[in-house]
Amino acid sequence: MYPTQKVIVVIAVILSVASALPTGGALSQPQTSLETAARKPGSIEGVWLGTLQLPATKLRIVFNITPKPDGSFSATLDSPDQGATGIPVSAVSVEKNEVTLDVSAVSGRYEGMLSEDGSAIGGKWTQGGVSLDLALQRVNEAPKPVRPQEPKKPYPYSEEEVTYENAKAGVTFAGTLTMPRTGGPFPAVLLITGSGAQDRDETVCGHRPFLILADYLTRRGIAVLRVDDRGAGGTKGDASQATSEDFADDALAGVEYLKTRSQIDRRRIGLIGHSEGGIIAPMVAVRSPDVSFIVLMAGTGVPGDKIIEAQIAGLLKVSGADQALIDVALQSQRRAVEIVKNQTDPEVAKQEIRKAIEEAMSKLDDAQKRTIGYSDASVDAQANAVTSNWFRFFFLHDPASVLRKVKCPVLAINGELDLQVPAKQNLPAIEQALREAGNTRVTIKEFPGLNHLFQTAKTGAFDEYARIEETMAPLALETLAGWIAGQTR
Repeated sequence: MYPTQKVIVVIAVILSVASALPTGGALSQPQTSLETAARKPGSIEGVWLGTLQLPATKLRIVFNITPKPDGSFSATLDSPDQGATGIPVSAVSVEKNEVTLDVSAVSGRYEGMLSEDGSAIGGKWTQGGVSLDLALQRVNEAPKPVRPQEPKKPYPYSEEEVTYENAKAGVTFAGTLTMPRTGGPFPAVLLITGSGAQDRDETVCGHRPFLILADYLTRRGIAVLRVDDRGAGGTKGDASQATSEDFADDALAGVEYLKTRSQIDRRRIGLIGHSEGGIIAPMVAVRSPDVSFIVLMAGTGVPGDKIIEAQIAGLLKVSGADQALIDVALQSQRRAVEIVKNQTDPEVAKQEIRKAIEEAMSKLDDAQKRTIGYSDASVDAQANAVTSNWFRFFFLHDPASVLRKVKCPVLAINGELDLQVPAKQNLPAIEQALREAGNTRVTIKEFPGLNHLFQTAKTGAFDEYARIEETMAPLALETLAGWIAGQTR
């Protein structure tokens, strides 16, 4: 659960300008094009790169500006360091040398002046009530993330586009099934993404972790089904009103589909759930005797309100916030959860949450408010998010109550530096609940130095995700493959 994989979002913290953009490693560095600039004096057509200097990090911004037949311009915004591309620019205005770019999708606006030779634009980016200097330079191309683990075709296994239906929800799912070319019937796993509408590769921050995982396992004799979530990729449907229980129905439909395939050994079908997927997998295992094992990657073992509190404290601390700010954020969070739990009318709940946030923020000085990007728009966004069906379920659901009913083998893994689902909070709770169920086939592993995405990291902070070239640490991949092989021999 990471920014926006919809990760489990830190809802009580008003996110900074950096995290307000949709959420890439080292990236290839673009080269500026003085020759191009010289050819197009006075024109804003092209690719423009700049860097926002934030309190705890730097964030590159790219505008891609294209001329239209009528002489006006269209544009998109990329945030390479967050793995976000193609964000539509809602309006492009050019008056003499004054350039204005409105990006309503992120409530952002850029205003600048084009240089005489057309090679640069100097100006400011404004978002969430915060205004920052942003100098843009014309470049040949936008920076591209370096992802050395991504497999290259042709693959040494079969790859098939598939569809199947969750009849209960009326949703047809689109996905990819990879299988070894010879042998079989094969053991198989269904991959379950983290929170939010994710594509089949669980694409986040310029990484495709489920592509890497599917490739690794299929090369070792295990068939893998990975699927676009409701409303993502090739899958239609609306996830806005759905909860983890609804997504468990979706996963169960995937298990049923695998059982129809003659190449799959229906006695050896397992689930791998990442983040929210680690909440969903146990639900499916309890409902279906056909699930022979489950893997929880950064799954939760405590209720959602406790997860959020740990996120807030950990993420603010690593960003350099002082304890006073953390305490206020936690106070705001607890009050929001209390309102959600006790107020069933969403509109009334939103009003009460806005009031609670504003009261909490009144205890902060201007510098602290800027640190967490406080604004009226961010308060509204938070109130809308926390009163959704998904968050209400998440706050109230105790995953231990489901884990106590799981009888199949379980591998639960997490990274030491996971700030979204902290290992020391959740792994012991997962193990305890499974042991209380009398389940003795339980393996628990905490990996030193790995983050929520199972990358080798330094701090576990969000802004590392995109900057790390590694998509998933080899040790995590080896552990998964080895354990699954042990269950499916």
